[in-house]
Amino acid sequence: MFSVVTQTITQRMMFMKLAVISANGKAGKLITDEAVSRGLDVTAIVRGENKTSAPHALKRDIMEVTAEDLKGFDVVVNAYGGWTPEALAMHTPSLMHICDALSGTQTRLLVVGGAGSLYVNPEHTVQLYQTPNFPEDYKPIATAQVKELDALRKRNDVRWTFISPAADFRADGERTGKYILAGEEFTVNSRGESIISYADYAVAVVDEAVKGNHVQQRISVVKE
Repeated sequence: MFSVVTQTITQRMMFMKLAVISANGKAGKLITDEAVSRGLDVTAIVRGENKTSAPHALKRDIMEVTAEDLKGFDVVVNAYGGWTPEALAMHTPSLMHICDALSGTQTRLLVVGGAGSLYVNPEHTVQLYQTPNFPEDYKPIATAQVKELDALRKRNDVRWTFISPAADFRADGERTGKYILAGEEFTVNSRGESIISYADYAVAVVDEAVKGNHVQQRISVVKE
């Protein structure tokens, strides 16, 4: 059985077409490179020069991406993110624009999310960004991502998955290839840590693209 399942996943990877929006960003680039390393047919959607290892590139601002641009992809990864007031304000509108382009299709949409929207209680009434010790500097980006997740939850016409990293999201952390897959609630590992590197987050995103089935769900990942 194992060999049959492995063979099926391998065959799926060989023919999978994946697009990464904002592929030149820190998370987007690592997700793109991870997907390319596994033999997927990857297209980088970027505003300028393609700085990734993707063999194909489409030069587009996120608000210029059309349904025709995304036609034929099995998975689209939205890695858009920004810290300026202008960029923060575009989180929800840009994501909804991509949802409109994918509306009614079988293409999966994987969204690079944040940890601030994770729930810290079983009743799901308090989110991490609302807790007293949440860093003030991160509240603007957390709030923007909370709003986009709330908007995404209303989209029953799109096969979306929102993927939250751990609270300590390390851009320069090592790639171990291992992680804990969790759900809506803030999760720590056996050492009480909420950490994950961008590289291992990229592994989790590509795993979800290839073999995941968390359609219209939010999932989260943390270092083992």
